[in-house]
Amino acid sequence: MPNIDFTLPHWAYWAGLILFPIIAASLANRPRKTERRYSLSLGYFILVTGGMLGLHRFYVKSLLGFLFIPVFIAILYANAQGHNARGTVSDMSNVVRMAERSLSREQERVDTAHADLPKLREELAAAEEGSFAQKRAQRNVDRAEKRVADGESLIEQAQADLTEARPKRDAAAAVLAKWRSISKYAFWVLLAGIVIDALLLPMLVRRANASLPEHDEESEVERRLEALEEEEMKDDSRHVSKGWTGWIDRISLKAGEFVSYWAIIAVFVYYFEVISRYVFNSPTNWAHEAMYLMFGMQYLISGAYAMLTESHVRVDIFYAPLSKPRKAWVDLLTSVFFFIFAGTLLVTSWIFAMDAIAVPTGNGLISQWARGEIPTGEMLANWNLGQWTDANVRWGEISFNEWEVPLWPMKWVMVIGALLLVLQGISKFAQDLRVVMGRG
Repeated sequence: MPNIDFTLPHWAYWAGLILFPIIAASLANRPRKTERRYSLSLGYFILVTGGMLGLHRFYVKSLLGFLFIPVFIAILYANAQGHNARGTVSDMSNVVRMAERSLSREQERVDTAHADLPKLREELAAAEEGSFAQKRAQRNVDRAEKRVADGESLIEQAQADLTEARPKRDAAAAVLAKWRSISKYAFWVLLAGIVIDALLLPMLVRRANASLPEHDEESEVERRLEALEEEEMKDDSRHVSKGWTGWIDRISLKAGEFVSYWAIIAVFVYYFEVISRYVFNSPTNWAHEAMYLMFGMQYLISGAYAMLTESHVRVDIFYAPLSKPRKAWVDLLTSVFFFIFAGTLLVTSWIFAMDAIAVPTGNGLISQWARGEIPTGEMLANWNLGQWTDANVRWGEISFNEWEVPLWPMKWVMVIGALLLVLQGISKFAQDLRVVMGRG
């Protein structure tokens, strides 16, 4: 079975977090056709992401997609059996290695003890009866004889382990080779089917579209779903206030919508991880770290959005029944606690962010500036493209894991998230003042 030796480049990770939401939002907001048609681009997308299960065939209403499923299951089963066999090979190889090492070590010790025994026995015989020399010689003889006995026992045990482990290792290796061969050939069969369907897909899409009625419009369920989506969009936009606070509200709203698309990235990344791990036996060293960093940044940036749309979890038994002016009074009185929290978060995040680029491992101009080694003017004057493109230039803190992704951008996202939260708090405070003063 071929392996996937792919590590996501750092630049692709950060570029994906920026570009994917822009592309996804543009696709989501484009006008939708009321007439139902099969899309070739969507068909190829399904082929790439779910072709191993024949999902592209099901998309164009072809039952031949069922042919892909048993082949895919065969790959998974073969890999599972191979995984078990590989574990046995590893365990038995370890036993063999330890037994061979024990044989080599103990045989040398036994041979040395056997060679020393005649001389030690002569010294014992020559020693005066009852003297300290006799006692010392007796201890030496006993120690040598014990070393021989213990060594021979360990040698016997090691030989027994070798006799038992070698056949098991060889048998497991044969089983592993068999299942690897099965999974490899099944994969090539599956790949051949995907390649053939990639060539046939335009024809399949045309045939599927030709089988549709001439005026096959959206179903009632689809129309209701679209209406629900539009209502949710309106529900979010109704939280945007008027005046200068509306600008802050729109920023919070757009920021929340932007990072919401990151959840789709997680689906693709974890899908790749599962396929890479269980189909190609090639687990990644970056997928998990990339996603928990992404979700951490998503949590921070979406805080202002949650505050705008009142999506935070809270117990409002006493708050909910209040009138709008009384709610505004309560919000104003309790806002002091919010600003203490948000201000602390902003200041702490700023400290974390500056420390992240001021670490000693950072050798870029911005790191030197953060450490106070060069002034701002010199940093800006000497800035060049190499600060972005040179692989030897490190701006600051990086992950300690094997992927070594830069962590300093995440620390600056903390600053952005805290700043958005503070701004949204200011907007909320101003709106509550309007209500209290009878202007809202």
